[in-house]
Amino acid sequence: MSRAPLVVAVVGATATGKTDLAGALAARLDAEIVCADSRQVFRELEIGTGKPAPGQRAQRPHHLFDALGLGDRASAGWYARAARAACAAIHARGRLPVLVGGSGLYLAAARSGLADEPPHDPALRERLKVEAASCGPEALHHRLALSDPEAAARLKPRDTQRITRALEVLEASGRPLSWWLARPRGPAVAGEWRVFELTAAPDALAGRIARRTRWMFDSGLVEETRALLAAGHEVALAALRAVGYDEAMELNAGRMTRREAEERTSLRTRQLAKRQRTWFRHQVEAVRLPADTADVEGWTRAVLAGLRA
Repeated sequence: MSRAPLVVAVVGATATGKTDLAGALAARLDAEIVCADSRQVFRELEIGTGKPAPGQRAQRPHHLFDALGLGDRASAGWYARAARAACAAIHARGRLPVLVGGSGLYLAAARSGLADEPPHDPALRERLKVEAASCGPEALHHRLALSDPEAAARLKPRDTQRITRALEVLEASGRPLSWWLARPRGPAVAGEWRVFELTAAPDALAGRIARRTRWMFDSGLVEETRALLAAGHEVALAALRAVGYDEAMELNAGRMTRREAEERTSLRTRQLAKRQRTWFRHQVEAVRLPADTADVEGWTRAVLAGLRA
């Protein structure tokens, strides 16, 4: 039997050094890098996402870092399909994909796949929102309980967003949301997965986050955000709730000082990192590499040794 193609993933909390490690691995293995970050997939977002610099991306193939524009709809389902296509093309060229990022749900979607996504009907969704506002979400929850008791049982009677989504799916497809969720998962990125997680103690990571935050503001995050606002992206950017960009918008509007913006960005980044650490610890089986006691060369040697094992 032929061996399944190899898929390497470099994961971990933000600011642990994933981008540098992925670049070093790609250089040593003649590999191609695939984005697995829910913010780096937007082509307009550069400095505030920690995306590899344009010069780095020009040195070897990088995929999905500029896949979407602000205002496009990103989801784990979209990512699973996009990553599957990118990795299949890389394997067809006889090369190795190295996925890099901290978005756990995206990585899970790529590795395990997702159930088929139910249809979306914006006009129907808007009508249901108006109805919920006039009649109350409890009335819609009662209607949902009659048609899809399994979905209704999981939702609180005043959870307007999820109730209207369940009814939208039911009316748009003719099938309840519970039917869609029970469907077998579709194919994910095929291959023999090797996952490596960069880890760092909270105190050490806090220092790295503070330094990276300062670098972002020194390197043009505020100017980048100002240009996005001038180009008409304010609504789409605000909807992302992107760490750093929210604060840069507040700074541009005069509602925060530079110091307040940096402090708030660092705080939210530490909170994000805590969620990421928890997710990877409980959801991913990986080789753990200490990010606070080694350097890129040491991590690279460890990964290469793991791949040969």
